[in-house]
Amino acid sequence: MAVYGVGGFNRSIHYIENAPFRTKFDKDIQEMSGRLGIGCISDYEPQPLMVRSHHGAYAITTVSKINNMEELTRMLFDSGHSHFLEMSGGDINATELIAALINQKENLIDGIRYALEAVDGSVSILLMNRKGIYAARDKYGRTPVVVGRKEDAYCVSFEDFAYKNLGYMTHRELGAGEIALITDESCRTLVSPNKDMKICTFLWVYYGYPSSSYEGISVENMRYECGKRMAARDNVKPDIVAGVPDSGIAHAIGYANESGIPFSRPFIKYTPTWPRSFMPTMQSQRDLIAKMKLLAVEELIRDKSLLLIDDSIVRGTQLRETTEFLYQSGAKEVHIRPACPPLLYGCKYLNFSRSSSEMDLITRRVIDRLEGGEVTDEVLQEYANPESEKYARMVEEIRKELNFTTLRFNRLDDMLDAVGIDKCKLCTYCWDGKE
Repeated sequence: MAVYGVGGFNRSIHYIENAPFRTKFDKDIQEMSGRLGIGCISDYEPQPLMVRSHHGAYAITTVSKINNMEELTRMLFDSGHSHFLEMSGGDINATELIAALINQKENLIDGIRYALEAVDGSVSILLMNRKGIYAARDKYGRTPVVVGRKEDAYCVSFEDFAYKNLGYMTHRELGAGEIALITDESCRTLVSPNKDMKICTFLWVYYGYPSSSYEGISVENMRYECGKRMAARDNVKPDIVAGVPDSGIAHAIGYANESGIPFSRPFIKYTPTWPRSFMPTMQSQRDLIAKMKLLAVEELIRDKSLLLIDDSIVRGTQLRETTEFLYQSGAKEVHIRPACPPLLYGCKYLNFSRSSSEMDLITRRVIDRLEGGEVTDEVLQEYANPESEKYARMVEEIRKELNFTTLRFNRLDDMLDAVGIDKCKLCTYCWDGKE
């Protein structure tokens, strides 16, 4: 967190992998005072950063995935930038790199605009100085930036639900590439939005908190609609429909309401110790924590045919273990219904996933095996088509490998219809490779 007040800037940063945010910052909040403030929870780099440059002093925080970091670093060195501080893993802090790009230009607005354009991937920015908070949304709007307002203040957030219980109402969402200056009195556009937008569709399917809305579309309601469309295409008749907590639950409710099959909760999520399974850096540790958090209600499992909806299948490890556990608890059948299509491409635009290689994806490992290692983009497009023989074969291979009774993925067209906004504004790269 960083604040700006009468005494200038005050900043506090804590490592929170093993502790809730509140317990780490309780003491700091009592001692920090100011009329402006920014903060973030980052899995990758410590931020906000304090920067002193020819623009004056400012604090900056970002949400980013920078694919051309090495290229930008070399360019900055060639233009006279002297050094970057390395983080513990040897990487450069992405937020420090963005600040260096901003500082290449004579004025702050041109600098922010230059940083947005220079990044291959995505970046949204909050920059705070004595004038206010400069909010900049990614040039294609891949991540959201939403502004809230109440009588005597404005705020800005990734998620609109974050401020509503504090008395704020949504003022507006920034457009793709828009830069605005936010103070306690106004939210003023400095750079107008771009025409094109490619917001991440996975925000609705998985990443987004249920009470959030993006581009006016409720996450929870989209998941109901997604489940309804899945049920309309299905032909199995299980005893109960269930969702893998948390993101699979709303999809399952939509499925149950449409199909008439009872919704039940054979899993209860226990979260007092580890609220987020993806925070540890080791995948094996994340898998173990995810397994520990799911507590089974065996009376709802024994001798039952279950249809289980999860938001997606990535590596398949956790879902395979969950299915095996259901069989061990007496389930007769386990039908798996991912709420999105097969993930065929690793995301190039957001840092929400820690997958280091596309071969982490179970789909790509299966396709590689089926194709004998000769996998081109043209071949992948055949596997992306739910009407093709290659697609059916891939799904069957995944079903056998993970030991599901049946497996049916949601279709891309149905999922996009469930979102309900213009498809050209949605990024679907991880499913169809189209930018």
